[in-house]
Amino acid sequence: MNVEEEVGRLKEEMQRLGQLQPDGSYKVKFGVLFNDDRCANIFEALVGTLRAAKRRKVVKYEGELLLQGVHDNVEITLLPPAATTTA
Repeated sequence: MNVEEEVGRLKEEMQRLGQLQPDGSYKVKFGVLFNDDRCANIFEALVGTLRAAKRRKVVKYEGELLLQGVHDNVEITLLPPAATTTA
């Protein structure tokens, strides 16, 4: 799976696990993603996929590197589709 495919799968999983917000974004805590069995089977390196998605402005979260345990309560936001397109 290439990076674009992994980012696409991440979006799907965040929609499955996250809470839909009024602005069309989804929010999910890092610990929920990290500890989900389905995500564990899909992503070899969840942290790397999150960083790639952040660089592509698909998601946003505080900090650069998320670590299990320490950052379980960090909220990750899947930006709404309109915010991820470039004009």
